[in-house]
Amino acid sequence: MPSPKKRVSPAKKAKPKYKRIVLKLSGEALKAKGSSDNISPEIVNDICRQIKEVHDMGVQIAIVIGGGNIWRGLAGSHRGMERTTADYMGMLATVINGMALQSALELLGLPTRVHTAIHMENIAEPFIRRRAIDQLENGMAVIFVAGTGNPFFSTDTTAALRANEIGAEVILKATKVDGIYTADPFKDPTATKYDQITYAEALSKRLSVMDSTAFSLCMDNKKPIIVFDMMKSDNIKKVVLGKAVGTLVTT
Repeated sequence: MPSPKKRVSPAKKAKPKYKRIVLKLSGEALKAKGSSDNISPEIVNDICRQIKEVHDMGVQIAIVIGGGNIWRGLAGSHRGMERTTADYMGMLATVINGMALQSALELLGLPTRVHTAIHMENIAEPFIRRRAIDQLENGMAVIFVAGTGNPFFSTDTTAALRANEIGAEVILKATKVDGIYTADPFKDPTATKYDQITYAEALSKRLSVMDSTAFSLCMDNKKPIIVFDMMKSDNIKKVVLGKAVGTLVTT
């Protein structure tokens, strides 16, 4: 009589390493290369698909979005515009991008709230820390727009500030390269990638992945940053699962 076949147990689902994250997206990430359109619906939909997939794993996701695909305040000031006005225009650009992300996420069935640092009640709710945390804990995605509400601060600094305010475990900085390099890999073929680097090293070597204010804020509060390539599909999921993707910035 043949021996009974052993029952094969189903593979265990991988558990995410982080419970609450801040995903920092640049405005340029929403624009297709070579296109005159500021926002590509196809790219937005792909990013939001990845976000929802990670959310469905039980991860609470807050998003900070830039506005460089529409307007960059620093560039405007370099062309003669008064810096404060140029920066406020950039903050408004982030609101447009945040609304695009909200629309795409909700079409995928993920309830989403947009919190703005500049009051505009007909479009988004004002940033309130406790409300944002409550929304995350109740299964919503939260998008932070309008930067910090102050000129002279980048959306990188916003990501560092909001991550500390809501108690996120890590900041995921999405870029177009697969981590932090010793030099710009697009300009210097000898540039080498860091798998891990300290905040102090990143500051002293003036590595321009995030601005010095954001790095300093993360360093003071021991908030890790993972810099990774957003253009590779499912990289957000891989990072959240703790796989070796990108560059880790820590103490």
